Amino acid sequence: MPSGTLRALLNRRLAVMLFLGFASGLPLALSGALLQAWLSTEGVDIKTIGIFSLVMMPYTWKFLWSPLMDRFVPPILGRRRGWMLLTQAALVLAIAAMAFGDPTGDPAVIAIIATVIAFLSASQDIAFDAYRTDVLRAAERGTGAALSVAGYRVGMLTSGGLALIFADWLGFRGAYLVMAGAMGIGLLTTLLSPEPEVPAKAPKSLGAAVFEPLREYFSRKGAILFLLLIIFYRLGDAFAGVLTIPFLMQEVGFSPTTVGVVNKGVGLAANLGGAFLGGLIMARISLFRALLIFGVLQALTNLAFLLLAEAASTYPLTFEDMPPWLWASVGQAFAAEHYDLLVATITLENLAGGMGTAASVALLMALCDHRYTATQYALLSSVTRIGLMLFGPFSGFVVEGVGWSWFFFITTLLALPGLWLIIRLRVTIDVMVEQHEPLDTPPGGPEDGPPAPGGGLPLGGANAVATASRQLHPDPKPGEGD
Repeated sequence: MPSGTLRALLNRRLAVMLFLGFASGLPLALSGALLQAWLSTEGVDIKTIGIFSLVMMPYTWKFLWSPLMDRFVPPILGRRRGWMLLTQAALVLAIAAMAFGDPTGDPAVIAIIATVIAFLSASQDIAFDAYRTDVLRAAERGTGAALSVAGYRVGMLTSGGLALIFADWLGFRGAYLVMAGAMGIGLLTTLLSPEPEVPAKAPKSLGAAVFEPLREYFSRKGAILFLLLIIFYRLGDAFAGVLTIPFLMQEVGFSPTTVGVVNKGVGLAANLGGAFLGGLIMARISLFRALLIFGVLQALTNLAFLLLAEAASTYPLTFEDMPPWLWASVGQAFAAEHYDLLVATITLENLAGGMGTAASVALLMALCDHRYTATQYALLSSVTRIGLMLFGPFSGFVVEGVGWSWFFFITTLLALPGLWLIIRLRVTIDVMVEQHEPLDTPPGGPEDGPPAPGGGLPLGGANAVATASRQLHPDPKPGEGD
């Protein structure tokens, strides 16, 4: 990487993304996996534990109160950092309060505290997503997305895995107190984080904060197509992931230990590596090219699962009727080949998935108007889950109907609409990344012209970009955003 690019990436705006991502991911398991483990060790019945999954609902409905965080500005640290600091401080208190609850004596109180943690965590996510969108420059979005995603996953691993180890040493109450202390990383980082270079003014009223983000978004050229792109871009990858573990264990025959080590261990490392690699690549190429290249890679890596399915059907791992001498001479060799193919498949799939995540997060950031970032990002991130919600429940029926090999081939085909939409929206994506406000260059002239003085866009091409920019973000009404 050229030294100029490296210097551009070494700044405080990007440095804080890793630690703020950690603070964003840390609370997730505290209302989920860690709480379920605590309830299980206390002997709470499985039906009650199942009902406790409802405490995670705030993550799904966070877009409902995101306009409040666009409209109102806390008295300290500004609109974005102020909300981050308030939610993080409240999370420290709520997580510590969980340590003094009684899962068997008063489960209702535990459920209320867990819901409060989820609500505050979802609110922190709203503020952090908006802050990341507002503070990062266009060239930094890919790297910033990669760093925040990496921090988020480390935070999840800390509260979902490391906290269980602390629970063995200190008990679950001690583990929750340690996690409350770990949220201090977020508080300190927020205090040290820079303000956006050009802070956008808050909407004048709550009504404007609710309706203006929608009006502004749907006034753009290609608004519906971008929603479809968000839905389809990672649909094939996500659809394949719904049944990955049943496929590896039931169809191929790997043990739970093997699946856990490879799918969660190797897969996590590859995913983080893919996110970092994607961020570095996006610092050198346009968002359009990154979306297209990473999208193609995501589609192709699904074919690796198809190869694994074919290998399993030809040489199954479950040699139930194989004599011991035949297993020793032949079966173990086939098992080793399956394992190597498993590692390669999981590594490639997660590597491409991490790169695709960095690009898709950068796309969501580019789509947001800085006046309404909290609301628009929350809504757009909710749209990303629509495809999986619609198609996911049918995944098992597809496997039953056509088999595993054809299933993974279908997941590859599901990526094609997203790739077509990227090509269809190429000009709009390039303009959107450069700026959110109209360019000063007047429209008109041919689409292609002589090179502009000093290089850059051709003169006619600049006019075309200016026209596309005005269609993407029309001039605000008089007084709007003041």
